[in-house]
Amino acid sequence: MNFRNFDLNLLRVLNGMLIARNTTRVGEMLGLSQPAVSAGLARLRDALGDPLFIRQGNTLVPTSLALNLQEPVRTALMNLEHALSGGGNFDPATNARAFTLAGSDYFTEMLMPELANVLMNTAPNVTLKTLPADVAQAATLLAADSADVVLLIPAQVPDWIEQVPVFHSSFVVAARNGHSRLQAAGLAWGQTLPIELFCGIPHAVFSVQEDFARLEDQALSRLGRERRITVSVAGFYGVGRVLAQSDLLGVLPTRFALSIARRLGLQLYRLPLEMPMMRLQLYWHKRDTFNREHAWLRGIILNLLAPLDELNFPLLETEFAQAK
Repeated sequence: MNFRNFDLNLLRVLNGMLIARNTTRVGEMLGLSQPAVSAGLARLRDALGDPLFIRQGNTLVPTSLALNLQEPVRTALMNLEHALSGGGNFDPATNARAFTLAGSDYFTEMLMPELANVLMNTAPNVTLKTLPADVAQAATLLAADSADVVLLIPAQVPDWIEQVPVFHSSFVVAARNGHSRLQAAGLAWGQTLPIELFCGIPHAVFSVQEDFARLEDQALSRLGRERRITVSVAGFYGVGRVLAQSDLLGVLPTRFALSIARRLGLQLYRLPLEMPMMRLQLYWHKRDTFNREHAWLRGIILNLLAPLDELNFPLLETEFAQAK
């Protein structure tokens, strides 16, 4: 290919086709007619010596070359856009970008209400969608542009993913109001649950994997103890709902548990064992690091979640008392 004669505008067509896989939709994205997109695609095929997209039924499927070009082309266009913008002003009040945030339902409870309020007041045209995600999905979601940011526990991720620690959280034991065995033991809100009861009463856990083992199970193992897990739910709030209507116990992040305890009718107790805090990380694709819109959203998320960090904002006894 003679790069000196290559029309760089065709890269916008290729990027659009790799996203939408439809010439009409790409035309709408780029402000071009469908015939103009088809003509651009024909020029790309001729310049690269590859069909790039093969029709399969009603869809266009990218060839191996097209897929190999997806990431370099997207990154090049974003870098060019950033360079040409000169780092100019970004005005959230007029921006209309759609963002997708992936993570557990912890953030539906502890982040989304405040984040929605911030967006409504400072960026009324921005839209935000949340998706459930676990550690195994982080790279897949970011690579496929299915999520702009992912909030999860630390994980091994490819080097094209950037990450930053967000906060640390301790845990508490939760059970329904009027739990017969806990009442019989004379336990009050905020007291330490005896380890015999912790291990002797079945548990509900948050898990999206076949393996139920969690931090608390590792801590129990070090003491030569174990517990019985009878229910797993794909969300912390779901665990709370199960606890509220059963005699199971559950371990929840402390400030999350304090937020939902009164609403669900839960009692909270201190853990009977030493357990490390859970660390949460914010993940994003390196290509978005210098994108002003993306950096703006990351900054808001980090600011809103900062007060949850128990290393910098230790849990106060008044928080326990107010949530009772």
